[in-house]
Amino acid sequence: MTRATARLLQSHRPGDGPLRVLAASGQLGYGIPADALARGMARRPHFIGADMGSIDPGPYYLGSGAMAAPAAMVRRDLALVLRAALDAGIPLIIGSAGTAGAQPQLARVTAMLREVAQDLGRSFRLATIASDVQPQIVLEALREGRLAPIGPMPAPSEDAILACSHIVGQCGTETFARALATDPDVVLAGRACDTAIFAALPEMLGYPVGLALHMAKIIECTSLCCRPGGRDAMLAELDLEGFTLESMNPASHATPASVAAHALYEQADPFSVEEPTGTLHLADARYQAVDAHRTRVSGARFEHRARPTLKIEGARPLGARAVLLAGIADPTLLGCLPQVLAAVTDKVRTLLPGDWQVVPHVYGQGAVRPLATALQARHEAGLVMEFIAADAELARTAAAVYKQNLLHHGYPGRVSTAGNLAFAFTPSELDAHHAYGFVLYHVMDDAPLEDIFRIATHDIVAASTA
Repeated sequence: MTRATARLLQSHRPGDGPLRVLAASGQLGYGIPADALARGMARRPHFIGADMGSIDPGPYYLGSGAMAAPAAMVRRDLALVLRAALDAGIPLIIGSAGTAGAQPQLARVTAMLREVAQDLGRSFRLATIASDVQPQIVLEALREGRLAPIGPMPAPSEDAILACSHIVGQCGTETFARALATDPDVVLAGRACDTAIFAALPEMLGYPVGLALHMAKIIECTSLCCRPGGRDAMLAELDLEGFTLESMNPASHATPASVAAHALYEQADPFSVEEPTGTLHLADARYQAVDAHRTRVSGARFEHRARPTLKIEGARPLGARAVLLAGIADPTLLGCLPQVLAAVTDKVRTLLPGDWQVVPHVYGQGAVRPLATALQARHEAGLVMEFIAADAELARTAAAVYKQNLLHHGYPGRVSTAGNLAFAFTPSELDAHHAYGFVLYHVMDDAPLEDIFRIATHDIVAASTA
């Protein structure tokens, strides 16, 4: 039986006309606007893509294997895109399953797809891509000098790598191509490059790699590249010379300025984008208005590297976490707060020995970014104190003892012996799940991609069609 992928690969050639690519979601699970998706489907796209995750929410979701998006919304969005793709007989490609793309998240989204298929009474073939990297592969790369940090990441120790609860690699177009070669109706990848979701099929069909990747980089966030920006479905029409972008929300417009600005999104260099298989060069890219709603893009080129590189991400558990929330409106206390927090920390450590740590975040005095002294708030600041310990009881205890000692700490110029903090809640110590920290945010050279990314096929058969 010929499935959706084979039908597309057999029936479409670049010379036949534009390839219509529909980006349904920039992060599936937070609500796909159904009306925009319907408008997109009316344009008869050749395939649907949807990103589902990111490392942006921090290390918790990678470390824990939990999903960031609410399960009910994930099911809703999965049902929308699955029904649309199956009704149209076109491939559906989803990347970074369950937020971070680790094995528990891939397994959970796979199970959800099975549940949705039963609800819809539909059967299909699913290809999954497992993205988990075995620690031994990372250790070998570390020992051989094949591991380079992205940004100011410290060199990981071997013990820290072994302590990671999950390590994932970002699969690229070459891995999606292997999955698509199994002729699925749906591809669900673990951790994946956002661009690979949308560029793999165009590359397989013979479209220029540079244009396919540039298109993918822009549409993976759907209508965020428009003015006003949004999360509505985005349609790209790709040909051999360029691509045209159009939001499926008639009130959200893809302008040359808004689309070109999106090249800066998550990029330090707007003219050079590193991909697993090479570098996307955008210095010669051109953005032209087709009309008030659409923009035409051309000029990107791609330079292959000899061997693909692999971005890897890993997180390890730090312990249980409790959080203390308070507000400060005493200008005297605000003027000496760093010294006060240091003194209270030293005092509480003498009262409560044990393996716990405190991490203060002072909103208004540099919690978001470092601030010069002249810019720091002197009238009001929010205090968020993280307490991390081996168990939740110790974390809560540290927070409670710290609260009382901070509340009554004597500092120069103090007028009142109490009431120098305002608490948002009672109890003021809040459980805040377990804490995780990044160990790996690195690029690996000479990674064994076929060993790392394991592809499996599943025939999903609805009970009504069994």
